[in-house]
Amino acid sequence: MVSDPPASLRDRLEATFWERHANPWSAGTRFLTMPALLYAIYTRDRRLFAAVVAFTVVNPVLFPRPERTDSWLSRIVLAEREWLGDERGTMGLDYPNVLNLLNVPATLVALWAAWRRRPLGALVACVAAMGLKIWWVDAIIRRTDAGRSGQWAE
Repeated sequence: MVSDPPASLRDRLEATFWERHANPWSAGTRFLTMPALLYAIYTRDRRLFAAVVAFTVVNPVLFPRPERTDSWLSRIVLAEREWLGDERGTMGLDYPNVLNLLNVPATLVALWAAWRRRPLGALVACVAAMGLKIWWVDAIIRRTDAGRSGQWAE
């Protein structure tokens, strides 16, 4: 009987990262980071800014491994892991990666508007950036699901 060689520490840490990040609380609360960051910038609240950045860093491993991964939020993370594992990247001129490319200027406008204390501009750009991100993750979920079933979905 031949057993698999033990996984490297990096592989085990990466697996733990993705397993814990697949918790719906992890994926769901990540959506709150951009509005919180913009608010911190708008109000010039350095503590809140630091807390949001710290939360963003620890969020993927903050929550325990979920018992189930059939929620849309868990499926986002699992699809992203598979998407990146297939080396499809996150930005480019191809669909759906163009959505993340378009997200860059929307995010920059949101940050600029928050800094300049232009709440309507920050809100509109934040909604655009978050909408593009949700569109991208939904597209990669559909594509990875379709890839497993042998079909291609747009």
